[in-house]
Amino acid sequence: MKKSKNLLKIKKINFKKYLMVVVLATVVGIGWILGDIPNLKKLSSTDFPESSQMYDRNGKLIYEIYVDKRRREIPLTKIPEKMIDATLAIEDVGFYSHFGFDLKGIVRGLYRTIIEKRLQGGSTLTQQLVKNVLLTPERTWTRKIKEAILTVGTEIMYSKNQILEMYFNQTPYGGTLWGIEAASTGIFNKEVSNLTLAEMALLAGLPASPSRYSPFSHPDLAKERQEQVLTRMLELKMISKEEFEKAKNEKLNYYVKADSLIAPHFVFYVKDQLVEKYGAKKVTEGGLKIYTTLDLDLQKYAQDVVVVEVGKLNKSNVTNGASLITESKTGQILAMVGSKDFFANDIEGKYNVTTALRQPGSSIKPLNYAVGIETGKVTAASLFYDEQTCFNVENQKPYCPTNYGYHYYGLQNLRQSLANSLNIPAVKMLKINGLKSFVASASAMGISTFKNADNYGLSLTLGGGEVYMTDMNVAFGALSNMGVKQELTPILKVVDKNDKVLEKYKYVPGERVLSAETSFIISQILSDDGARSMVFGAGSMLNIKKHPEVAIKTGTTNDLRDNWTIGYTPDYVATTWVGNNDNSRMTGVVSGTSGATPIWNKVMTKLLENKQVRNFSKPEGAVGMTVCNLTGQLIPEGGCDSHYEYFKKEFVPTLHLPLRNNILVDKTTGKIVKKGEDNPNAEWQEHASVIDASGQWVCLDCPQIIPSP
Repeated sequence: MKKSKNLLKIKKINFKKYLMVVVLATVVGIGWILGDIPNLKKLSSTDFPESSQMYDRNGKLIYEIYVDKRRREIPLTKIPEKMIDATLAIEDVGFYSHFGFDLKGIVRGLYRTIIEKRLQGGSTLTQQLVKNVLLTPERTWTRKIKEAILTVGTEIMYSKNQILEMYFNQTPYGGTLWGIEAASTGIFNKEVSNLTLAEMALLAGLPASPSRYSPFSHPDLAKERQEQVLTRMLELKMISKEEFEKAKNEKLNYYVKADSLIAPHFVFYVKDQLVEKYGAKKVTEGGLKIYTTLDLDLQKYAQDVVVVEVGKLNKSNVTNGASLITESKTGQILAMVGSKDFFANDIEGKYNVTTALRQPGSSIKPLNYAVGIETGKVTAASLFYDEQTCFNVENQKPYCPTNYGYHYYGLQNLRQSLANSLNIPAVKMLKINGLKSFVASASAMGISTFKNADNYGLSLTLGGGEVYMTDMNVAFGALSNMGVKQELTPILKVVDKNDKVLEKYKYVPGERVLSAETSFIISQILSDDGARSMVFGAGSMLNIKKHPEVAIKTGTTNDLRDNWTIGYTPDYVATTWVGNNDNSRMTGVVSGTSGATPIWNKVMTKLLENKQVRNFSKPEGAVGMTVCNLTGQLIPEGGCDSHYEYFKKEFVPTLHLPLRNNILVDKTTGKIVKKGEDNPNAEWQEHASVIDASGQWVCLDCPQIIPSP
């Protein structure tokens, strides 16, 4: 009986082998029809990849990738069991039981990715090995069939342990790191045999998307992925609850050789884009020559300025700074300083502030006012009454913003309100525009994070929505470029080892998102030192010596976690930021003219060094005329103090508004009765009075009566 059972088992095994042979014969026939199939012996052969070089716009070498020097072969017997467990847990738990394809794994991977939002691939380790070593990253049916053929062939030709060993030695873990030993030494400066469980889990999570989970480019996502691996190991009982908690809470210290990287945040920014386009193997082994838009001299200068100026802010609890400099017309990135020190573990220096979500504070205000001017809801001469105000919001508590320093300035026109960054007028402007209109317009200008107006309130115009610095440069670039938006680009040309040009920058005019007239008016306001002197003083650091054309806007969040300065000319946009990567508060000394502004002033001064003044050109549709200060309209018969202002020609003032009007006043207090207010002491009185853009009446000569005790 026992003998017959053994014979049955042998027959079942033989049947599986025969079935595999039949399947292989079938797919080989299909493969012959499809064309050349790579030789499976290449899996166990040694490749000699060529390094790729990255250059700045002037041909100076920024970064060189020596993949062959970073790949270190290691036998499976020297790879810790927990490293193997972590990889199988997250990538292919059924590796030792399937024959190259795992239907359950595919379904499980789809479920976790779509339903649980936990990225897990459906491909087996054998399939990944075949794709990484033998096939190109193209997504076609012919490639899929070749993959199937090669997967079956690999399972027949090699043992499971051989496949696993080849996987650990020939899988990309990000950038130059191919194979688990190279990844271990490159990321943690340790041999894989010396790694902790926490470090093993991080490495195991990388192959699914080396760029996305790179601890150098995206340390936050890398940590999330590591915890997913640990969770999966706990679910499979590969580790205990105690091991899980210890590994989850362990601080990860990444290793980067400081002298090997110049402009590191920019380098990884470019590399991520290229890997997405060409695949990691092509970028890191293809001998590419990558010519970027970076100006290395400007980059080094900006980096040095950030380091020095942030160092002066220690007492203000500021530990980091960043800067991004771009060309307005082309969108080319000239400098990208993602932090004061890429190699500083104490502040997570690898965190790239220029591509991270931060709140912009008041620096977002020009986009709000641009919407109002563009649509004709207001003009640069429109009036706003700046006083402590609470705004009613449906289904919410009243919103009661304050000005910086709790100072209020009474009746101001739009030019003064924007130039001096007054908060109350900005909120009134957003209420006039409407959140949907502003969110849609800001999104069109380049703010990709503004999507659903229902997610925001009136605080959005004071920086209540997170943005990317890269997006802010796009949006302000549109103002600089007379209303034409240009997406950012870091690459001029990519050439392969055979001198074939894979891509080359070609200027293509961007999309018009604002009229030239609106862009001119906003830029004219932001470059007006006289207009902003009420709050910032004349001749402040917001000015660039011998370059009065520079437009500028600052921004500080109300909770003092982010401080921005963004300035531009018709050719360039320069943005700077200071704060803390952990989002902790700065102290009150960081304001509009301190913090980020000294960095910006030095960077912009360097950028414009030896360059001629180039003013913003007034378009034909922008009309200049003298208007009454108190109405923003034509000067009335009795005359009034006036100023010269610019308008879109279709919205030029046409009215002679009287300066004396009958208004409803409280006899007891002398204050104007608000619309809808039931006040028995109200009576109509004639006073010098005007109405602001929000419809609020302002009395200019009403006596303020103090009630007797």
